[in-house]
Amino acid sequence: MVEPNECELKVKGMDCPSCAMNVENAVKKLDGVSDISVNFITRKAAIKYDSSRINTSQIIGAIENAGYNAIEEGKEINHEESCSSCATDIFEEKPSIWKQRSTLIIALSSVLLTLGLYIEFVLGMQLQANILYLMVTVVSGYSIMKKGLLALLKKRLDMNFLMTIAAVGAFSIGHGEEGASVVYLFFIAEFLEDYAGERARKSIGALIKLAPETAVVKRNGKEVNLHVHDANINDIAVVRPGEKIPLDGIVINGESSVNQAAITGESMPVHKKEGDQVYAGTLNEHGYLEIKVSRRSEETVLSKIVKMVEEAERKKSPTEKFVDKFARYYTPAVIFLAVGVATIPSLVFGKPFDEWLYKALVLLVISCPCALAISTPVSMVSGITGAAKNGVLIKGGNYIEEMAKAKVFVFDKTGTLTEGRPVVTDTLEVNNYPAKEILEMAASIESLSEHPLAKAVVAKAESESVSLKPASEFKAIPGKGLKGNINGKTYYIGSPAMFSELSIPFPQAKVKELEEEGKTTILVGNRECMGIIAIMDKVRDAAPETIRLLKKKDMRVAMLTGDNDRIAKTIANKLEIDEYHSNLLPEDKVRMIEELNQKYGRVVMVGDGVNDAPALAKATVGIAMGAIGSDVALETADIALMHDDISKLPYLFELSKKTFGIVKQNIFTSIAVKGSFAVLAFPGIVTLWMAVAFGDMGLSLLVIVNAMRLAVFK
Repeated sequence: MVEPNECELKVKGMDCPSCAMNVENAVKKLDGVSDISVNFITRKAAIKYDSSRINTSQIIGAIENAGYNAIEEGKEINHEESCSSCATDIFEEKPSIWKQRSTLIIALSSVLLTLGLYIEFVLGMQLQANILYLMVTVVSGYSIMKKGLLALLKKRLDMNFLMTIAAVGAFSIGHGEEGASVVYLFFIAEFLEDYAGERARKSIGALIKLAPETAVVKRNGKEVNLHVHDANINDIAVVRPGEKIPLDGIVINGESSVNQAAITGESMPVHKKEGDQVYAGTLNEHGYLEIKVSRRSEETVLSKIVKMVEEAERKKSPTEKFVDKFARYYTPAVIFLAVGVATIPSLVFGKPFDEWLYKALVLLVISCPCALAISTPVSMVSGITGAAKNGVLIKGGNYIEEMAKAKVFVFDKTGTLTEGRPVVTDTLEVNNYPAKEILEMAASIESLSEHPLAKAVVAKAESESVSLKPASEFKAIPGKGLKGNINGKTYYIGSPAMFSELSIPFPQAKVKELEEEGKTTILVGNRECMGIIAIMDKVRDAAPETIRLLKKKDMRVAMLTGDNDRIAKTIANKLEIDEYHSNLLPEDKVRMIEELNQKYGRVVMVGDGVNDAPALAKATVGIAMGAIGSDVALETADIALMHDDISKLPYLFELSKKTFGIVKQNIFTSIAVKGSFAVLAFPGIVTLWMAVAFGDMGLSLLVIVNAMRLAVFK
């Protein structure tokens, strides 16, 4: 089977969700197109197609034939040409001009409409009032009517055409004030939708602007200021205090505190020294750094975050797909009803035509699905970009929805609930040897080994300023321990089994007690046992509180590990985990995910993104830890925590619930208001201006403001 080609197009000229549907419908008809997803918020279309049957030029042609402009993502745009070819879309190139122009139109129309209403209803001057109403219609409705007529020529009934019909119909039956109000209020509704889209696009733009455009690089012994795109791998970038790091790289000179909040969401700066990794977009706070560039500008972690956020905002959740489908049927159904209301009562029952035409026009206005269609994507975009700012990458609105419905959180143990590195927890004295001497002898010999347990012992000695002695005749005994000579004496550092074989007595009861706590014991001695060093994979500081908060939210918590039952039980008891499963191979973890899903429902799996890839893929939602250092984690997980900070999980769960809750509120409100207005149109309770003011403009404003609450969710 041939893999389909993919392309991403910027689409200009879309000013409401129904425009996105028009673009989708135009491209779907093409032979060779297998899938298209158009996002009105980001103004982009993602298309899958068979390159042997169709090319991007033909796809762009179909979009242009539908009345919109399109260009391939990444290609240069001639701003002057794009503005002249699509005057109604000027805000895409110059948002400030768009805002000024729209504000001026709204202000002028407001004055003219208010003056017209005063002249008609206070002074009784009908003709003069109608002239002012006509001026309002021309000023605020010019672009609407222009696009409406273009839609008619394309044999398409979009909302611009329907609003044009509503306005013309109102004027024709002597309701000039209603006709003017329709286009005036619809213009404001479009302005609000455009503003919501602009806010969403700015949230992505804010991520892009985190990284500086220029870098100071050493070339031929001199410092050269150049664009980040022109910097190469292995270049030496110079970053002074208060400057942002331009590219990912390794510190080769200097040290400083670096604020990584933009990437990881960490609240505290991180100390960086020679050999440490640093990332584009992070802030060098007070030291001088020289950084060896390890990734080009388009390959940095920040670039990948931006790309993934954009892709996430393209993916539609099940609810969003339902709303799109509902809107497709809703609008034609209401238009069909409006035609029936305009004709049947007068033709069949002899009712006044003007009265029922007016009611039909109200239904036409109510048929606008924009507030309903925008309610979900605006909420999802706010949730996804808000999470990205807090160091959490969500790869699509569908994962927000699944997270909100989750029943079980499953954690890998090593590297997730624990730090993934052993640390010394106890140094116990035996036969009156002081703890410092025990650590000194052990660390002196262990310093010659590369074993993780040896590194833990050496690290403990360094932390307590214990000086090491030179050791000779070093020998590793596989699976048992080490031996070496210090000051002419032979010392043994190893397991209880090793000491038993050497017939060196040791306190077996104490060793058993430590092992029951899930600790690994190392014995230190020569002719007799000098002491016991206990080592354990340290539980993350944030783990107890994270588990407590998840359980407080009625979430069942489970742990999966390849470790033995003794260690697993110790960690599970310490963290008060509901259930644990030990001695698991990767395929066993997948099986456990399936069982938990069948037993409880949706399962969220949290792991390191590499060893746990099969289980992460099998879970309803897979969350990878520490994705900042792992390309695999960024690619395999549905959600990625940029830093090893599991304390983000309760926030992520609450954000998902909040986002999904706001989506449901917006959908319910939109359908309830539209439905109520449709019913109230028949007895004549709802007027044309009310239908636009409350059923469209007011509703759009309500769902946008409600969705924007997510941008400040902490």
